[in-house]
Amino acid sequence: MLLLLTLMLALDLTGIKAEPRLEKRSQLALQFADSALDSARDLYKKGEVDACRTALGEVEAGVQLSYDSLMATGKDPRRNSKPFKDAEKSTRQILRRLDSLSDFMSAFDRGAVEPVQRTVSDIHDRSEEHTSELQSLTNL
Repeated sequence: MLLLLTLMLALDLTGIKAEPRLEKRSQLALQFADSALDSARDLYKKGEVDACRTALGEVEAGVQLSYDSLMATGKDPRRNSKPFKDAEKSTRQILRRLDSLSDFMSAFDRGAVEPVQRTVSDIHDRSEEHTSELQSLTNL
């Protein structure tokens, strides 16, 4: 089961990495991360903790790919804010869902979520910095 889940998720992420339009890739990667989070919760409910950990790794990989793709566009968030703001909102939602999953898990199993929460939080904070620069400039 764990091997099958790993292969399915990796194939999806590989397909997303092949998307040539970086903003679209970012959006798809966040959708992938959201779906992987659904899988992680379902797997945990079924008692498949190792598979849940794998799915959480895919959440982290999806969010990282999204951020890297947006940065690779070389676009200025002040001139093209929509994809940056959308990513900020999506990562905030993923953080909330990770918090909810962590609350649902036993204290022993929460260690699987914490590193993913840190990574997503760091990426969210960096995304927020980009959009905050935009907001502060528009308020001048």
